Amino acid sequence: MTHRSATPPVAGRPDVIAQAHARSLRVGLRESETPDFHPLRRPVLRELVERNHSLYTHALPVMETLHAQIVDTQSMVLLTDNHGVILHSLGDSDFVEKANRVALCPGVSWAEADRGTNAIGTALVDGQPTIVHADEHFLHANHILTCSCAPIVDPFGRTIGALDVSGDTRGFHKHTLALVRMSAQMIENHLFANQFADLIRIHFHARTEFIGTLFEGLAAFAPDGAFLSANRSALFQFGQPLATLQRQTFPELFGMPIAALLQHTARKPGECVTLTLPSGVRVIARSDYAAAVRQVFSPASADAEGEIGLRPARARGTQQPAASVTFETLDTGDVQMAAVLRRVERVRGRDIPILVLGRTGTGKEWLARAIHRDSPRRDAPFVAVNCASLPDTLIEAELFGYEDGAFTGAKKRGSVGKIVQADGGTLFLDEIGDMPLAQQVRLMRVLQERTVVPLGGTRAIPVDLRVVCATHRNLRSMIQAGTFREDLYYRINGLVVTLPALVERSDLCVLVKRILELQRDSDAVPLRVSAAVLGRFTRCRWPGNLRQLANVLRTAGIMAEGEDEIGVEHLPEDFLQDCDAAPCDDPVWADAAQPGNAPAAPSRMQDVQTTLIEQTLTRHGGNVSATARELGLARNTIYRYLRQRPSH
Repeated sequence: MTHRSATPPVAGRPDVIAQAHARSLRVGLRESETPDFHPLRRPVLRELVERNHSLYTHALPVMETLHAQIVDTQSMVLLTDNHGVILHSLGDSDFVEKANRVALCPGVSWAEADRGTNAIGTALVDGQPTIVHADEHFLHANHILTCSCAPIVDPFGRTIGALDVSGDTRGFHKHTLALVRMSAQMIENHLFANQFADLIRIHFHARTEFIGTLFEGLAAFAPDGAFLSANRSALFQFGQPLATLQRQTFPELFGMPIAALLQHTARKPGECVTLTLPSGVRVIARSDYAAAVRQVFSPASADAEGEIGLRPARARGTQQPAASVTFETLDTGDVQMAAVLRRVERVRGRDIPILVLGRTGTGKEWLARAIHRDSPRRDAPFVAVNCASLPDTLIEAELFGYEDGAFTGAKKRGSVGKIVQADGGTLFLDEIGDMPLAQQVRLMRVLQERTVVPLGGTRAIPVDLRVVCATHRNLRSMIQAGTFREDLYYRINGLVVTLPALVERSDLCVLVKRILELQRDSDAVPLRVSAAVLGRFTRCRWPGNLRQLANVLRTAGIMAEGEDEIGVEHLPEDFLQDCDAAPCDDPVWADAAQPGNAPAAPSRMQDVQTTLIEQTLTRHGGNVSATARELGLARNTIYRYLRQRPSH
């Protein structure tokens, strides 16, 4: 039996419902069937959500925004996995009870094979945004619903879930599907940015006002210019399918050498350029390149073949030896950091797994690179994988590789995967605490057996590698919560070291000097900061740690080109908001601010603050108001210091 309604599901596709009903009949469903009221048990649902961690976390804020747009319309927002199982829902309280009567709740499958024709199941089958209204639903029980659903694809075009708005039939509005489609595209763009966070991303559109909006094209490239992927808008603007684009390079697609783009990005970050598509259409484009290693090291000039190497960013046009992070370069005088380095050096040359703990931006990858550089494996590959940046649907293929035809969209000839790429060298698994449980099991097997079987393959490939893992999470707490495997934890923590936060370190002056030297890409960029800037640095909380310091210095250095030194006026505005107080021009910083000079005394930042307050109080004869005014502090801060000051 075929149902029709006055409102077609999707303009131009009048046969969608008829085809969906035919499929429902073929799987043996009956229109009078009672909905299944047995959702997945909570532990099973939690594991399913964990397997779809990236989709779930990126979709939640978008779902909340979408729900706010349709609030009080007797409807709800639903997120499903690629099989149609509901992972999460947000709904109006007056509609939730009605939804529960038809099993429209987390843990229930709304695939066509289970629920017949419905927006979720039909959209996943067709791969297209779909409306199913009232009696267009196959099951009579679902005729109370009107539903609008859009599939969600990962950065490589594979369907990983669906976003749906379901509500009372009386609340049907044709514009709901447009909201759902835009929200799904927003989730896809978030996933895209997260997937390629450390690679080159191009934002482009023929109209300037669309850059930075939902409608901009997004394309990702490797540092050598190889095309990686593009979002829906970019595919539309290129006018070519993803498979065709994957055989092309940045110069072929945008008419500019990749090295020229990277140099422009380094000189003028955030500034747009005009590029030309293969069709001849001129577009406005902005590039992002935020690979972790570029926080301190800049891409060197390209050679004749356009290869980009990692070298210290010296004066442009000069050839420098390849930059390497070693224990010596990391030892900048801090006692805590020196203790970490000594512990790690004790296991040099021995394949003992190392677990590096520390807050975000404390230099965990730098330490991992130093461990590799100072080991017998130094001439073999160092392969870094950020487990938090890979969607759940991609991490297995990225880590373990896949055979030709293992899944839709797989590259011809397959891919060896990061583990095999690291054979003979070091595999660095950053943010290991964000690895889904299912992949933790596979990783555990690889570490035990020292072999890896690619997806779609049957042959085990032997691998010889050293594993260094890092995380900012508390893995022991995660074990108790059941989100991290205990057996994997004891496999990766042969030696555990914790990197200190920047605010806890005593080598700020040396770090500033070294980062400025490494980042310098022009003789016009100053190699020193003013006393006021260094004073401001000591009072910053540095929530982003070394990564934030490197970014602040890079931006400030560009702003200060042609000046003798970096001043407070060159610092980014958002950084100034992170500081606890205004700058101070106390003479105590006169020598410390010059590269090559370490502060005479004291060494720790807290001690430096104490010295500043003491000297300023002395100069003003103990006048708290005058001291607070000069230092830019609240008087209560000075009084609090006086109460806590040890008696002399």
